[in-house]
Amino acid sequence: MTLAPPRSWLFVPADSEKKVARAIASDADALIFDLEDSVAPDRKAGARELLKALDEREGGPRWWVRINPLRTEDHRLDLDLIARGDIEGIVLPKAESGTDVTELAHRTGNIPIHAIVTETAASLFGLLSYRDTRAPLAAMSWGAEDLSAALGASSKLGADGGLAFTYRLARSLTLAGAIAAGAQPVDGVFTDFRDEEGLRAEAEAAAAEGFTGKLAIHPAQVAIINAAFTPSADQVAEAQAIVDAFAAAPDAGVLSVGGKMVDRPHLIQARRVLSRSI
Repeated sequence: MTLAPPRSWLFVPADSEKKVARAIASDADALIFDLEDSVAPDRKAGARELLKALDEREGGPRWWVRINPLRTEDHRLDLDLIARGDIEGIVLPKAESGTDVTELAHRTGNIPIHAIVTETAASLFGLLSYRDTRAPLAAMSWGAEDLSAALGASSKLGADGGLAFTYRLARSLTLAGAIAAGAQPVDGVFTDFRDEEGLRAEAEAAAAEGFTGKLAIHPAQVAIINAAFTPSADQVAEAQAIVDAFAAAPDAGVLSVGGKMVDRPHLIQARRVLSRSI
């Protein structure tokens, strides 16, 4: 059975036994055990040992690990963790192009990779390159916090309180780049985990635009994210009707379904909806 792409990707600092246990018990589709930004340099070795000592995964969220950036000593040490069979994939931070994903895959083989692709200034010029990699690229997400720091920005927000143009651009390029590469487009974090309405609005807007999942930083965000990226019963029924109509008339270019004219782009979108409802 093919698994639907994760709707919620929950970060958890890998050096906190309490937070790790809470995350494993959550309803997140995927956990990202973080060995990078949320773990201080002098605690990274202990975080790796904590992950190595975890009991084997039995159901619950799928397990991913955010390793440290390429060409760092911690990156090399982090790769020892992929020997665990219950680690589904690797999250690569600070990726600047498809070449970085290919470089990682040369070391990790066929293990799926989720690349965070907008955390440096140079990364904004490489979003199309991910379609050229032959590595097992499963997902692409974007990050505003590291990008803001890299650019020396005093704020990532505009006068209206929303994201400033540069960060909206990074977000849109990630969406387009992921689709071009055949990877899952994953929206970035919503940092105020107490603002449920703000998270709901942002997640629903992301789903409407074409993202199929979102990063989370707190278990309290998971239910809202899962709901936003789960196709409704009406959406699934409509998508199935379109797929069935084209299956019955495979040579048709345009069909009438439910009183609406639909064509091949509608079929592509319908298949995507059904793939997310598995």
